[in-house]
Amino acid sequence: MAGSNGKQKTARDMVLSLALIGIAAAGVWFFAIPHDDHAPDLKRVDYRVELLTARRAASYPVAAPEGLPSAWKATSVRFQGENGDRWHLGFQAPDGQYVQIEQSTQKRSAFIDEASQGASATKQTETIDGRTWTRYTGGRYDALVLEGTKGSTTVVAGTASFADLTKAAAALKTQ
Repeated sequence: MAGSNGKQKTARDMVLSLALIGIAAAGVWFFAIPHDDHAPDLKRVDYRVELLTARRAASYPVAAPEGLPSAWKATSVRFQGENGDRWHLGFQAPDGQYVQIEQSTQKRSAFIDEASQGASATKQTETIDGRTWTRYTGGRYDALVLEGTKGSTTVVAGTASFADLTKAAAALKTQ
């Protein structure tokens, strides 16, 4: 009978250990893991220096928006001269959706596919400031594409609506 008392004690110790582990896990979940359902506030970036650098270095007229309301928050910027003079400028639109402006001298089909996250061309076009942009639709991003701007391709893409993509495209200016 001495053996069965040891087995009961072992089972009881195991149940107590599991209970303590459960209490510890609940404490970690409750106190250490953030439970905020809101998206983090993205930091606004100043892209003026990168824009000036890109405009000096690129082999094409680099475009950036002018006159967008302050509710449009620039969140990312980069220029990669070694990668087809690739210019990127990302924004958070007023409704929280993402809009990016991409330009490059890379091979058009590969660049459009990458910048639009695999979106496909439609037969719809939009005339913005006298230039014809082609609409692309996709699973992740929709896009407006302007081809043949002095050897470069311009893509305005993102999760935003076509109305916001059009606003961003209409605001683009080169210098």
